[in-house]
Amino acid sequence: MAGTWQHTTVLLNEAVEALVTKPDGTYVDATFGRGGHSRLILSRLDEVGRLIAFDKDPEAVAVANAIDDQRFAIRHQGFAALGELPAASVTGVLLDIGVSSPQIDNPERGFSFRNDGPLDMRMDPTRGQSAAQWLATAPVEQMTEVIRDYGEERFAFQVAKAIAARRQERGPLATTAELAELVARTVKTREQGQDPATRTFQALRIFVNAELEELQQALEASLHVLEPDGRLVVIAFHSLEDRTVKQFIAKHSRDQVDRRAPFAAPKPMRLEALGRVKPSVDEVRGNPRSRSAIMRVARRTEVPA
Repeated sequence: MAGTWQHTTVLLNEAVEALVTKPDGTYVDATFGRGGHSRLILSRLDEVGRLIAFDKDPEAVAVANAIDDQRFAIRHQGFAALGELPAASVTGVLLDIGVSSPQIDNPERGFSFRNDGPLDMRMDPTRGQSAAQWLATAPVEQMTEVIRDYGEERFAFQVAKAIAARRQERGPLATTAELAELVARTVKTREQGQDPATRTFQALRIFVNAELEELQQALEASLHVLEPDGRLVVIAFHSLEDRTVKQFIAKHSRDQVDRRAPFAAPKPMRLEALGRVKPSVDEVRGNPRSRSAIMRVARRTEVPA
């Protein structure tokens, strides 16, 4: 199954070019996926360089385990575990956030409303609660909050009420088609070219996988593990992710004053923003799924003694 679904890596050359500053460094690909970035990173390293990859998805880990390279190691963990690495031990961290094409295209994973399958949505289907399990018991207020905050869906309350009514009348939702049809009946207006279920599916995926919380943990951990002059490269695919990354880099790109101790010396900046990159017209033409991607790059400044 792992080899059936194809994936085109977004901003492949741009990300690796920004990340790899020296061939003998130690790098982290915090979202291995199908290994596009990892393989190109390895090609840029010498015999001393090292690459550590993380991924929650057992299928991605299976692909990674097929890489026969002593410089490479894979961890079956989410990128929140980045903080387990030693302090100042990493030359560059790459976070390619979001869902890979194999996860979207495989109906059994339950990420897409385009193909009917179990309403799962977990990055790691061996752990945690599926979307269907959560929707079977979640109160209307909590469903409304999740769909509104993570999906930015203005009809969140109506969708949550419809889910609750459906499970009372006919039992809980079990498949992606059932949820997509329910949302289509509930959301009366839609954005041009967008399926009415898009925002609800996005919200449930983010919630089930605790994506924004894990992203924040990984960003904080990057400050701990990056060596001075090390690079942080993050590729985001929707506004909530990119906003989190943008605000994090901005916060740490200036001296921080502790308002509780106004006469204390400010903490020096820990990151320097290096730029923002979007896919080229040619890349979007060849891979439409890349169109919303935004890559942000920052440099770890000197760690004070």
